[in-house]
Amino acid sequence: MGFEIVCMEARQVSAALSAMRNKTDKTDAKGIAQILRTGWFSPVHMKSRETHGLRALLSTRKALLKKTMDLANEVRGLLKIFGVRLPRTVKHGSFDGLVRPMMEMDEVLAHAVIPLLDARAVLFQHYLELDRRVKRAASQDEVCMRMMSVPGIGPIAALTFKAAVDNPNRFKRSRTVAAHFGLTPRRYQSGEHDNPGRISKAGDQNVRATLYAAANALLMRTMGGSQIKSWGMRLTRTKGRRRAVVAVARKLAVLLHRMWIDGTEFRQEKSGRPGMTQ
Repeated sequence: MGFEIVCMEARQVSAALSAMRNKTDKTDAKGIAQILRTGWFSPVHMKSRETHGLRALLSTRKALLKKTMDLANEVRGLLKIFGVRLPRTVKHGSFDGLVRPMMEMDEVLAHAVIPLLDARAVLFQHYLELDRRVKRAASQDEVCMRMMSVPGIGPIAALTFKAAVDNPNRFKRSRTVAAHFGLTPRRYQSGEHDNPGRISKAGDQNVRATLYAAANALLMRTMGGSQIKSWGMRLTRTKGRRRAVVAVARKLAVLLHRMWIDGTEFRQEKSGRPGMTQ
C-alpha cells in the first residue's frame, strides 16, 4: 500500500521494551513507536530470493549429513553392545560396505541393524546429490571462484559466506563483517574496568562455524605457505591453537569481503606476503 517497511533487530527491541513496567500490547506498540521515532534500532537486511534458495540448499545438505552421521553412530552403539568395535575413523562412503558383511554372522543383530543401514544409505545418496549441486553452484559463480583462491576456502565456505552477506555494499568497512558474524571479542568497560572477553558469537552460527573450519584447514592441512598461515602459526605458539584459529577466521572474513568489493583475487607474492590482484 506504499508504506515503508522496516525490520528491526528483535533482541535490541526486546532489550528496549524490557525497561517498561508492564508488558501489554498497548505498551509494546508505544515502545516500538518510540524506538522508531528516536531511530535507536538496527535495521535487518532482507536477503534476495536467490540467496534464500542457496541458504536452503546449504542447510538441507548439512541436515542430511548430520542425520547420516547420527545413524552411523547409532549402529556403532548397537555393535559395541555385542562386542564389535568399528575403527574410529571410517569414511562415509565405505561405512555400509564395512558393516553389512558383519550382519551375515548374526541373524538377530541383522534384523536390528540392517534397517538402519538401509535408511542411512538413502540419506547418504541424497546428501551426495545435494553436495554436487552446492559445488556446481560455487563453480559457476564468479565471486565464489575468486574466494576459493584463498588457502583453506573451498566451495562450501565460499558459497556459505556469499549467501550470508548477500550484498557486500551493506558493510561500509570490511572489519565490520567479522563483528557481524560474532568473531570479535566482547568488551566490558566501566570506570577503571576494561575487560575484553571472548568472542560475541553474534550473527549466523553456520557462517562462524564454516569460517572456523576453513581457518583450521588453512593452519593444519594446507601445504603451501602464506603470510596468513605464518601469522596464525605464530599465534598458535603464543596464544594457543583455539584462539589462533578464531583469529585466522576473523581475518578470512575481512579478506573475503574486501576481495568481493574490490573484484580482486588472492595471490602469493614472491616475498611471501599475500596480495590481491585485479
